[in-house]
Amino acid sequence: MKLWLSRQAARIWYQKTCVGALLWPLSELFEGIVKLRRACYRRGLLKTTTFQVPVIVVGNITVGGSGKTPLIIWLARFLKEQGFYPGIVSRGYGGKPDKWPQWVDAGSDASAVGDEALLIAVKTGCPMTVSPIRVEACQLLLERAHCNVVLSDDGLQHYALGRAIEIAMIDGERRFGNGWCLPAGPLREPVTRLGEVDLVVVNGCEAQPNEFTMRMTGREAVNLVTGQCKPLAEFKGGACHAVAGIGYPARFFNHLETAGLACIRHDFPDHFAFQRQDVEFSDTLPVLMTDKDAVKCKEFANEKLWAVPVQAEVDPAFAVRLIELLSEKHDR
Repeated sequence: MKLWLSRQAARIWYQKTCVGALLWPLSELFEGIVKLRRACYRRGLLKTTTFQVPVIVVGNITVGGSGKTPLIIWLARFLKEQGFYPGIVSRGYGGKPDKWPQWVDAGSDASAVGDEALLIAVKTGCPMTVSPIRVEACQLLLERAHCNVVLSDDGLQHYALGRAIEIAMIDGERRFGNGWCLPAGPLREPVTRLGEVDLVVVNGCEAQPNEFTMRMTGREAVNLVTGQCKPLAEFKGGACHAVAGIGYPARFFNHLETAGLACIRHDFPDHFAFQRQDVEFSDTLPVLMTDKDAVKCKEFANEKLWAVPVQAEVDPAFAVRLIELLSEKHDR
């Protein structure tokens, strides 16, 4: 049912449909509430908590995947290379722990802390905490770890968390859909919100003025049981199962097909809690999946399962501007 609903929403949001038009008055109401809420934070009617270290929020104004997780991983590695000590906070979406906030490391359980959080912790080696209340996550992080900059995975609309720098991600293929706010369109905030952020990164397509490009690369697959690395080119010549439970599964499928693979597509809802039967098929074909999905399948993996890691490649001008902004914030 959840997958069916997400497909229907995508059909409505990314084209001008009669259903979308009928929902448009609700979108106007939603946009009004969003603007009122933001004004309350700006005027101090709702509390914003700031910290002594700069907080960099990476988010988007649309529902669904836009590439935030790969960018967070790139940012963490880049900042470490520049001599910073980054820590990371996230909502922990999909996690169901006994209590919040939660500390995240490579030994954490994805069912408790969330798949994206576990993947980020494994890939970056940075201290990380999760909580739906980002301020609590940040407090725990700074109590337990020596960090001089905090990255917030998502949370552009989480105004209770003060921030020094805002980075907005755009899905280059879909951008803003029909341009309407929820529920008639995919926007969490109107497009004008992008004029207030510090940096805008577009994933997968040429950047427009005042945007920086980011592209995803990944030419290998890693076996979940043996750890063997294998070029994607070696999967050409036969079919494979492609499994994705992410915000925009088509991006993963297109990535594999661009590499020459013949994919049997299996899309699942974002943050889907995979079970053994979801990735077992009655044939001997290899099963390729995203890194994010693989962290939830390792405990019941067989040798047919392969993860396809991807890395972000970011416009060098973005890195230069980010360091300039951090320097400016530090000098104030």
